[in-house]
Amino acid sequence: MVTIGTFDGVHIGHKKIIERIIASANNGQYESLILTFFPHPRMVLGGQPDIKLLNTLGEKKQLLAQTGLDSLVIHPFDADFSQLSAEEFVKNVLVDTFGTAKIIIGHDHRFGKNRAANIDDLIVFGEKYGFEVEQITAQEIDDVSVSSTKIRTALTSGNVALANSYLGYNYMFSGKVVKGQQLGRTIGFPTANIEINDPFKVIPHDGVYIVKADRHTFGMMNIGNRPTLHGLNRTIEVHLLDFDRDLYDKTLEISVVERLRDEQKFDSVDFLVSQLKKDLEATRRFIANL
Repeated sequence: MVTIGTFDGVHIGHKKIIERIIASANNGQYESLILTFFPHPRMVLGGQPDIKLLNTLGEKKQLLAQTGLDSLVIHPFDADFSQLSAEEFVKNVLVDTFGTAKIIIGHDHRFGKNRAANIDDLIVFGEKYGFEVEQITAQEIDDVSVSSTKIRTALTSGNVALANSYLGYNYMFSGKVVKGQQLGRTIGFPTANIEINDPFKVIPHDGVYIVKADRHTFGMMNIGNRPTLHGLNRTIEVHLLDFDRDLYDKTLEISVVERLRDEQKFDSVDFLVSQLKKDLEATRRFIANL
C-alpha cells in the first residue's frame, strides 16, 4: 500500500492521505508505505536551487514517523531519475521494487518525465501491472486544497496562525546557539542567538513571536536586523522565560506559537526596553490563557 509525494510540511492535507493509506493497509493486511524524494524535485528540475522548504529531511522523518506508517522510503531525486518515463517509474519502482498492491494518491498528482502522466494514466498502468488506484479529491481534503506553497507564503508574510492551522502543528526549526554581541544581557533580556544550519529552511517574516524551545520552555523571539541596536545582519534571537542556563553550542528546537508584532526601530534603547516589557506581559497573558 503506497502513496507518493514530497510531503513538505507533512500538513493536514498530507495527513488525510496518510490516514487513508494506513486504514486501507490495515483492512487488507498490507504494509503502509510512503515514497518521497530528496532533494526536492524542484531543486533539480524547476530551476529553483534556492527553494525554501518547510521541513528539513530530519524533521520530515520525525513527523512522518508520528503518523503510524509502517515504512518511509526516501528515494534520491537526481537528473537521471527524473528522466524515467511514467511507465518505467511504475514498473521499475512501484511494481518491481515495492510490489505495490494499491496506491492512494492525491487528485492532482503528476509523475514521470516532465510530469507528463496523471491519475488517469496511473489507473491504466494499474490495470496492466495488477495494482489498484484510489484517488483522493480536493473536496475530501476538508474542502481545502492545502498546499505547502500556501504555508510558505503565510510564514514569509508573518501569518503564523494561518500557517499553523494548515500544518496542524506549530511551525518549527532547529539551530545551534552561537555567541552574539550579548547586548541583550545589558538591557535585562538575555537572548540565545540561533544559527540555522539548513540553507533551505523557511524562516518566518521579521518580527517578534511567542515561541517554545525544546517543546517546554516558552520564550519571545525576534527575527530581524535589530535596528534600534544598529544590527547589521538578520538574526534570530530567543529570550527564554524564567531560564538561566548556559546554552552555547547546544541545538534548540524552536516552535513558533504566535506573532506579537513587527520588528520596530525605537528612538532609544529605553523605548526598546519599555516595549520588550510589554511584549513579555503579552506573552505571559497568552501562556496563562492556554
